[in-house]
Order: sequence, then C-alpha cells, then structure tokens
Amino acid sequence: MIQSYLKATVLRKATLKYISMAWYCSGSTNAELVENLFRTGLVKNERVKKAMLGVDRAHYAPLRPYSDSPQPIGHRATISAPHMHGHACEYLIDFLKPGSQVLDIGSGSGYLTHVLANLVTDPSATDVLDSHVIGVDHIPELVELAHNNMRKSDEGRSLLDSGKVKFITADGRLGWKDGAPYDAIHVGAAAKKLHPVLIEQLRAPGRMFIPVDTESDGSALSLGFGGGQYIWVVDKKEDGSVHKEKVFQVSYVPLTDAPRK
Repeated sequence: MIQSYLKATVLRKATLKYISMAWYCSGSTNAELVENLFRTGLVKNERVKKAMLGVDRAHYAPLRPYSDSPQPIGHRATISAPHMHGHACEYLIDFLKPGSQVLDIGSGSGYLTHVLANLVTDPSATDVLDSHVIGVDHIPELVELAHNNMRKSDEGRSLLDSGKVKFITADGRLGWKDGAPYDAIHVGAAAKKLHPVLIEQLRAPGRMFIPVDTESDGSALSLGFGGGQYIWVVDKKEDGSVHKEKVFQVSYVPLTDAPRK
C-alpha cells in the first residue's frame, strides 16, 4: 500500500513538472518550438526532434501552432500539445523504424501521423522497406482535413501519393484490421478501457501508447489519485505475452462515437 502510494506521488509530481515546463517551450516558429522542447528535456531523442522539425505545425494547428498547448481543430476535437506528441514518439521510438507498420488512432488534423511517417521512412534511401502509417478517425470531416493538411507540403504530398500514409474513417476502438499487425499503435483519445482488439492487432513484439480513463479500474497506481486518465504503455512480447505499465496522468478528449449532427 505505502509503495503504491509513493509511486503514485512520484508520477503526479512528474506530471506537474511537465505541465510547468511546457509553458516555457512555445516559440514563434516551428524550429523555435521544437528547439525549446529539446532544450528543456521534454523531447530528448534526436530522431524525434528531427521528425518534429520536419513537420510545420502551422499546417495542422490553425490558431496558435507554435504554442506548447492543446488547440481546437473543430468537431469538438483537439490537437494535443507538442510535448505530448514528443512523449508519444519517444515511448514508441524502438518500434518506429524503416519498414514499420504504424496505426495512429484519433489522427485528428494529421500532425502526429506525419511525424510518425517521418520516423519510419527515409526519403534519402531507396524504397526497399515498405513502411506504412494509417491514421484513423471516426469523424469524416477530420479525415478530410488531415488529408488536405498533409498536401500543404511537398513531403506530405509525397507520403500520400506513395501510399505510405493513409487516412481512414473508422471506429478507432476497433483499430484497423486490414493493416495489422502493427509494430506501434498510438491512440490520441482516452479509451474507457484497454480494448483487447487493439492488443490483438499489435505485432509480437510491438508497443501501444494509449490514454485510458482509470476512474474505476481499481488498480494500485490509482490509490491516492482518485482515478483519472493515465497513459498506458502496452508491450506485446515476442512470445505473445502482454505487459502493461501506467506511466503518467493526462487529460484527453474521450475515444467515443462520432458526435451526432
């Protein structure tokens, strides 16, 4: 009991530290934003830094693109703060390599889908390895928005035209079976539970980064917090066994049905 409470306290302090640091990371350009994230340690991995530098957030976040904060993108959806996208990539980085198959659930305006594509493709190399990133959203207008946003840059157009990036309208809670198995799955909205079908679509080995609403899950790490949303890192080992770890507290829009019109 005491150990669980202490671990929960450490997680909470780390979360508050990230939030306070994030205020200092905004910039006037995409390069300044990413450099600030790297300088403060919110982004540590050089590959992730390079991938984020290669995607101008102004193409995907129309209001304050270089602010390290969530931004509305319409249809009651948001684009996450840049430091959260950096964290997601860094937790998945060992599974984001040339040739990897990636599923981005809740792809929204398409920003992270583009960053993930940068991490699994090498434009300077011949296309020997067949990498794919599939963005899934249940709101057709956002799928269209993501597609149009990627076409704002030469690199984005190339990824779409080559078929290395696809955006699909579907229920993210069911994943996308046609592209499975995936080396990495990112979920950009809070699930009510760890959906078994998503774990099934992971390759062995593979990893999923998913926010889950743990309000009533009864797990030890919820003690002292009263539940809430947490990022879970789910590893499917080479032998097919599954390891789950709750890593830090977050606040995401829910992974639900599309809003009624």
